[in-house]
Amino acid sequence: MNTQPKTPLSPPQAESNDARPRLESEQILRGNNTVEIEHAGQRYLLRVTRENKLILTK
Repeated sequence: MNTQPKTPLSPPQAESNDARPRLESEQILRGNNTVEIEHAGQRYLLRVTRENKLILTK
């Protein structure tokens, strides 16, 4: 029985940055330091830190 060696599957192609929608944080925050986001019945808090970084918490 002569079998061909299996070739490894290629990893799925990552979505290109151009294909993803992009929002500016100002569009989401609208001048606030925190916003609530509802997702799948759960409430999350997106906030800007003193170091101007974003943190998403449940």
